[in-house]
Amino acid sequence: MQVDLNCDLGEAFGNYSFGGDHQIIPLITSANIACGFHAGDENVMNETVKLAKEHGVGIGAHPGFHDLQGFGRRNIDMAPDEIYTLVAYQLGALSAFSRIHDVKINHVKPHGALYNMGARDKDIAYAIAQAVYDVDPSLILVGLSNTLLISEAEAVGLKTASEVFADRRYESNGQLVSRKESDAVISDTEAAINQVVKMVKDNKVTAKDGTEIDIQADTICVHGDGAHALEFVSKIRERLTKEGISITKLGG
Repeated sequence: MQVDLNCDLGEAFGNYSFGGDHQIIPLITSANIACGFHAGDENVMNETVKLAKEHGVGIGAHPGFHDLQGFGRRNIDMAPDEIYTLVAYQLGALSAFSRIHDVKINHVKPHGALYNMGARDKDIAYAIAQAVYDVDPSLILVGLSNTLLISEAEAVGLKTASEVFADRRYESNGQLVSRKESDAVISDTEAAINQVVKMVKDNKVTAKDGTEIDIQADTICVHGDGAHALEFVSKIRERLTKEGISITKLGG
């Protein structure tokens, strides 16, 4: 049994530091690197790609809406062809730094509102998937387990990885609980670890209303901007290892 452990990183920009990338990267197997729209900038992208390569961590593009103030977590009404170019543009930006450091982008994971909208909307999911395929059909698309992001990516011919979240609660339909709700984010380390183990070993997660739903766990996400990100990553890695679960990067 094996699983990937990913984290959203490279979210600092300008004079603003953000997260503990240097401490987290050695503990994960895949890094989703902000591409300058919801967070990050050219200097941070360059440094994060370099750091990920040094630790043998899979490099992923993390494109989001052009929404620095809202950290890409606000829904923006865009036509599918605009979303297509939005994703392609950000992939191009990260690709430049990957070329500089002679390392290949391994996967793409949409960020925030773009991710959640793509999970629910077939046209948005298709636009994201088609953009990724047209830029590089060998890339793996990471999407919320059992949603349109996965099915549309597979329909266009992409490899996919179904993602589960250590630090988020679930609705009974498999969607994530909205961040507008007070209990959307899990802050208790033990609760997060127990949720992860259940998802990986049993392919189940307990939803907010108490029902158990089926889930596919190819990769586990811990949000890099979370207050407990470093502790979550460290403890989850330790527990999974004890459970005999191999932590391996996507496609590895």
